[in-house]
Amino acid sequence: MNSEQPTETSRGEDTCSGSPLGQSDVKKAANKRFKRVHSNFKSPIQVTERAKVTLAEEVVELEQRRDQLDAEIAQLEAEGCIVEELEHHIDMLHEYNDIKDIGQSLLGRIADLRGTTTRDLYSHFGLELED
Repeated sequence: MNSEQPTETSRGEDTCSGSPLGQSDVKKAANKRFKRVHSNFKSPIQVTERAKVTLAEEVVELEQRRDQLDAEIAQLEAEGCIVEELEHHIDMLHEYNDIKDIGQSLLGRIADLRGTTTRDLYSHFGLELED
């Protein structure tokens, strides 16, 4: 082995890039990179004033909301609304929406089979676009 050519780099040189870096340069680069990693986390969600409300204040707000809803219920009952009747109407609306979704799905399949759009099928079947 020739003693004039060293087998190792003695100063931490970067032989891949062709530019020698001293150990202090390598440490500076590493510290710069790790400063970004170890910096404080900044949440994209901003803390609002609502989040700073104490538990007791939240309980008071919820009680006020309950009282407001009770007053609205009493007003609706005074106007002749019956809770069971409202529940029946809600059930009927759910059923209507389910049937409408099935109809939309069928129209989509028919349009796909015919190679047309659902908009064209609406006019073909005499339906309004708002239906």
